[in-house]
Amino acid sequence: MPVNKDRDIISLTETAVQVLRSGGTVLYPSDTVWGFGCDACNAGAVEKVSAIKGRTGLKNYIILVADLNMLSRYVEQIPDMAGTLLEVADKPLTIIYPGGINLAPGVTAPDGSVAIRIPQHDFCRAMIRKLKRPLLSTSANLSGSKTPARYIEIDKNIIIKADWTAPAFLEAGATGKPSSIIRLGINNQIEIIRP
Repeated sequence: MPVNKDRDIISLTETAVQVLRSGGTVLYPSDTVWGFGCDACNAGAVEKVSAIKGRTGLKNYIILVADLNMLSRYVEQIPDMAGTLLEVADKPLTIIYPGGINLAPGVTAPDGSVAIRIPQHDFCRAMIRKLKRPLLSTSANLSGSKTPARYIEIDKNIIIKADWTAPAFLEAGATGKPSSIIRLGINNQIEIIRP
């Protein structure tokens, strides 16, 4: 039987979203590295991700949204400079916004800020769009371990504990490197966190 990649991606997206809606965790490729995540609005799921990774509450998470419209539902105010930065970025860019809202506890930093990226990866964005909520995103590794650029590098303990894992063929197009991170103030102050 011939493989229909588009049909397979639709089916995989539906399966992933069912897991996310039920409070589960997923391993998935993005435009950067492999991510481990959950529904960023589900407190129990966020706690589950932290427990599996062995991560303390001192580190904050990145969330992924599908587009600027979704972004506007999870920050109090989008600084004017954000659109320009996203438009001119020539590689994946995470922006730390002041005033994260409507997210599970543990997603925003103690100062209320939240790190958000709009991924340029078809499967990842399709999953977020179908979920209709942001995806909590952390690298698919145990806390303190090397970040996996490819599926083959993911620690088996993460794979075993995830509720659903995307097939490796979906990683096509990923850079294999974490995104750049910029902190953006409400008055357009810019601080480069990770070039």
